[in-house]
Amino acid sequence: MQFALDEEQTAVRDMAREFAAEKIAPFALKWDEEKHFPKEVMREAALLGMGGIYIRDDVGGSALTRFDAALIFEALATGCPTTSAFISIHNMASWMIDSYGNETQRQKWLPRLCTMELLASYCLTEPGSGSDAAALRTRAVVDGDHYVLNGQKQFISGAGDTDVYVVMVRTGGEGAGGVSTIVVEAGTPGLSFGNNERKMGWNAQSTRAVIFENCRVPIANRLGDEGIGFKIAMAGLDGGRLNIAACSLGGAQSALDKSLSYMKERKAFGKRLDEFQALQFRIADMATELEAARTFLWRAAAALDRKDADAGMLCAMAKRFGTDIGFEVANDALQLHGGYGYLAEYGIEKIVRDLRVHQILEGTNEIMRLIVSRKLIEGAR
Repeated sequence: MQFALDEEQTAVRDMAREFAAEKIAPFALKWDEEKHFPKEVMREAALLGMGGIYIRDDVGGSALTRFDAALIFEALATGCPTTSAFISIHNMASWMIDSYGNETQRQKWLPRLCTMELLASYCLTEPGSGSDAAALRTRAVVDGDHYVLNGQKQFISGAGDTDVYVVMVRTGGEGAGGVSTIVVEAGTPGLSFGNNERKMGWNAQSTRAVIFENCRVPIANRLGDEGIGFKIAMAGLDGGRLNIAACSLGGAQSALDKSLSYMKERKAFGKRLDEFQALQFRIADMATELEAARTFLWRAAAALDRKDADAGMLCAMAKRFGTDIGFEVANDALQLHGGYGYLAEYGIEKIVRDLRVHQILEGTNEIMRLIVSRKLIEGAR
């Protein structure tokens, strides 16, 4: 384990932080208000290697580590957690193709995914299966050299605006062993989308249902063998959980930084807010909790890079802890701003709205506790 960044890691983090400050933060409130999906800005990020962070370099990826990715997504989220989170989802879906696709599939999609000329969505959740993901009902039936897909995915980030959908479907019997993973391209006949959902936060990325009605997809688009799709989905989520925890920490760090600046300027009862001991204690606790969550995130990321046996459990722990702490710190920052924190122009209420969903997606924090407890109980037998 390491508790300090080396020169290369520091450069990676600073590069992402500078990009966020220049290209994302000045526009984040407008994107949120207008529900604008900033594709061109994300493609600028891809020019710096952020479209394929842990994709192999033979297809244009940056071939960095999960640890590097955690640094990048936290840094990007200081500008806008929503934008950082979508880039993380794109990377997760692309990694699934890189890790489980054959050479033809990798060469077909990944070069343009790494530049973000193509954008990717991850499609697991359904109207009737969220936490119980292995109960998914979307079915793919073989017809000649194609699968025919019927069913619906729910709450899909980027849906309708992206180009490549990595979809978990049922090709076999009930349960996890009957699930396979298929890549569906935008424009495929039988593929359609629901309305863009009205959400509490994450307004700078679209969220729609993905609908399959006799959608014919080549069998050649299946990743790996039939029946390993649930394994692929869960492997993707281990890294996705680290990424979303990093996004929470970046948003919360931004909220804390805004609070420190505000407390230097705002006066009450003849004193600056940062002169009140009770508020000094509050910001000390916020900073301590963020640092603890960040250190835990780094440990989990390093474990995933090493492929440690307990990496999945650590990823679940880091996701639960990081997203809970991130939301709490952002909410405390809003309270420190008083009534001004409730106003959109200060940017705090947006961070609170954006971070709330992090406790739900990539596996709810209740499911994270279930993953951890099962691992502990199995180890005690």
